[in-house]
Amino acid sequence: MHRFWLPFLLAVLVAAPAQATPVTQKKAIWGPAQLDGVSQFPIYADLGAGIYQYTVRWDAVAPTKPANPRDPADPAYHWPADVDFALAEGAKYGIKVSVMVIGAPAWANGGRDARWAPDDPRDFARFTTAAARRWPAVRDWMIWSEATKKQNFQPLRADHGRRLKGKGLRGPHKYAQILDAAYGALKAVSPANQVIGGSTFTVGTVAPLRWIKALKLPNGKRPRMDLWGHNPFTARAPNLKAPALGNGYSDFSDVDNLARALDRAFRHTRLKKEHHLKLFLSEFSLPTDHANFEFNFFVSRATQAKRITDALKIARAYKRIYTFGYLSLYDDAPRADGQQVERGLITRDGIRKPGYAAFKNG
Repeated sequence: MHRFWLPFLLAVLVAAPAQATPVTQKKAIWGPAQLDGVSQFPIYADLGAGIYQYTVRWDAVAPTKPANPRDPADPAYHWPADVDFALAEGAKYGIKVSVMVIGAPAWANGGRDARWAPDDPRDFARFTTAAARRWPAVRDWMIWSEATKKQNFQPLRADHGRRLKGKGLRGPHKYAQILDAAYGALKAVSPANQVIGGSTFTVGTVAPLRWIKALKLPNGKRPRMDLWGHNPFTARAPNLKAPALGNGYSDFSDVDNLARALDRAFRHTRLKKEHHLKLFLSEFSLPTDHANFEFNFFVSRATQAKRITDALKIARAYKRIYTFGYLSLYDDAPRADGQQVERGLITRDGIRKPGYAAFKNG
């Protein structure tokens, strides 16, 4: 449910205390790299976030087709300066930068909007090669976001609660192709690059457990990846002992079921038992204060804090979770209808919610 934009914030810049929490890979965060020219990385360090997440849109970086697509210096490319800034700031605090690549330019997908996958997966792979060469310090690369949602990825057909077949397989097969092509390209630049695939969330046009079953290349093999990306949004308290949501869905309380589904699906690949796919939980949000346009629920600020604490306790204890990512540092920008999402750990006027301390101490 990431918005793919950094909202305009009427915020008081918050200075982090001198004593920061040790950063850990188990915690990741979405938010601005800087506000009004002021780095937000002291805040991320205070929270103990070991991974800063950033979205790079292929369609924005390469609106016209490059002559030398693997060369980051090709004049067609317009790289966002925020990634360079984030890498420099992150290095000061031991915070890694994770890049999510999304959005195909019209020249690559037959003139369609950016949701549509490229006609040739090799075009996407060439772009990821250029991006990895542009930012060699980036090691975690996420391929698309919530590809199981029609608003984010096409072609995609609803599963209607049933196993995909026929034309319904076009979407997962197309995604598998761009994922596998990107894996080969990124590993060729550096074997240290980690590729985050899967790109599921709690529900979706295609439920995550049905997407896992269908995620295959045209030759029937599974696409290559290092980590499985999943956004486990939920209206219930995180608890691995809770009953499964069912219908192929997977919220935070179902991440153990998700891991078992991955083990079944990938059991015939070359993944060793001790190297079963870990979960890169990129986005988790708990909106507070009032109803909003995006979620069908909201919680009190105290409940937000309690559930963040519970989620981080599980993330630390459950070895299959690589990282737990929170979206976002600040509340969203106001909307005329008042339905903005108050998802942040900090309000727009710079007040830290109880969730800030929960994330910091979790």
